[in-house]
Parts: sequence; C-alpha cells; structure tokens
Amino acid sequence: MNQAIQLLIVLGCITIFLACEQPKSKELPIYGNRDTVERMVDGEKVVDTVYHMLPDFHFIDQDSNSITQETFKDKIYIADFFFTSCPTICPKVKAQMLRVYNKFLDNDELILLSHSIDTKYDTVPVLKKFAEKLQIKTEKWHLVTGVKKDIYAMAKEYFIAAAEDETAPGGYTHSGGLVLVDKKRQVRGVYDGTEPEQVDQLLVDLEKLLKK
Repeated sequence: MNQAIQLLIVLGCITIFLACEQPKSKELPIYGNRDTVERMVDGEKVVDTVYHMLPDFHFIDQDSNSITQETFKDKIYIADFFFTSCPTICPKVKAQMLRVYNKFLDNDELILLSHSIDTKYDTVPVLKKFAEKLQIKTEKWHLVTGVKKDIYAMAKEYFIAAAEDETAPGGYTHSGGLVLVDKKRQVRGVYDGTEPEQVDQLLVDLEKLLKK
C-alpha cells in the first residue's frame, strides 16, 4: 500500500472518528482537538474550553487577489480541494458546490473556497479559465493556488486527504470532502461532495449556522 493511499485511509478514519465523538445534539459539532485553559475571575478559577481553529493562510485566487483569513472575517465558508485536470471525482464535487453557490448567491454571509492541489499546472490564468467555465463570481467563490506545502498543510487542518500519487488518475489522490467553517474559523462539518444526499445535509447545517 503506497503512502498516498495510507494517508487517505488515516485521514478518512480521523474524520469519521471526529464526527462520531461529538455529542448528539441540535448543535453542530466542532471538529478537532480541544484544550482547557484556566483563569481567575473575581478570585475564582474558571476553566475555558479552547477548540481547534484554522490557522492563518495566504493564497492567490483566479483574479490574482490575495486571499487570507481576513477575506473570511465574519463569514461562513465552505472549503474543498481539487485540481482542474482531475479526471475522477472533481466534476461531481464541483457540481455539488455549484448547488451551494446558486442557492446562496445573494447571501453575503457565505463564501466558497476551492484550493488547487496541482500547484504546477493550476496557475492563475488556468484557474481564471476554470472559473469562467463554471460561470462564477470571484467575490463569491475563490479558486486558489499557492505554495504547495502550504496547500497540503491546510488540507490536514480541514481534515481532508490530499497527496501527490503518480499511480492515481491525474497524478493526485484526494477526497471529495466539503468542509463547513463557521465565523470563528472552526470546522463544523465534513461532507462527501460526491454524494448529493450528504450535500443535502450540508445545506441543512449551513442554514443552522446562518441563523445564529
């Protein structure tokens, strides 16, 4: 079993475990590790829970705009990982992302973010052509490229599997996960973007966050 396939299996298991370990309630889970921090308030010890938060990042989108965590300040967003020449799951995932895009096109609280994992081929002009093919607005849906190690590091932060693999179709192995991120930069859900039923649930969960 090669390293890329092992990575997919491990990260897939982590995602399932993280989802299952969350309490079953009307509140959406918060993915990732959590720590506790003690502080004194009026002479009494208070214990706060600190949840996993996505780190700062810097990428470039299809219009050569710098895209950072500040782009998504006070926004909910959905992230995924793809590459424009993907011959397998990417068209299915992008079709589902378009469902989300069209449904919330006029909602300023939501933005979409797609990271290319093929940083050699997917240059800004290539991403621009891809965006034109999708007929999307840049301010609503950012297709980004950047330093390869930074893209792959962010995939792990989102609990998404992505790896170069010469034996895989197109040269890359990755999951089709769609990641729901809240206004606090916390992951609130990971959904299989190749399954319309899971995207149905994403839309339901997204509505919950938008109502807060």
